[in-house]
Amino acid sequence: MTINFTLNGSAETVTLSDDMTPLLWVIRDILGQKGTKFGCGKAACGACTIHVNGEAVRSCSYPIKFAEGKKVVTIEGLGTLDNPHPVQQAWVEKVVPQCGYCQPGFMMATAALLEKIPNPTDEDIDKNIINICRCGTYYRMRKAIQRAAEIKANELIETSKTS
Repeated sequence: MTINFTLNGSAETVTLSDDMTPLLWVIRDILGQKGTKFGCGKAACGACTIHVNGEAVRSCSYPIKFAEGKKVVTIEGLGTLDNPHPVQQAWVEKVVPQCGYCQPGFMMATAALLEKIPNPTDEDIDKNIINICRCGTYYRMRKAIQRAAEIKANELIETSKTS
């Protein structure tokens, strides 16, 4: 089966014999984007979180066939070194990672949250950011999520001033 989708802004076509292959393995093993991590393989931990058409998705349990015609974004497509996404900038400012393995998934989940709830409360964060961090950096992540919301709000203000 041939699947066509957009990955981080680039058109991709993959041909697989099994259309139930998890999108995670297509992204990592076929397309070479290694930022998305394998954690549990059961959509429980969130290490593999990506965006599909703007929604946070656990890619370890998302069959490739459902990516047909969709826009997929991984941590590599969220921002750049020169122009980081507000979540990436906040993660650096607040020195969030310890081992760092789960952090791409947390950042992708946070970016999706901030699109829906631009100024999340602690309760919003608790309800929506349900990924698992073995190192326990939750306190720093909460601070980074709040900081990312501030950065995004400031960017909107700056954009409205120049428009």
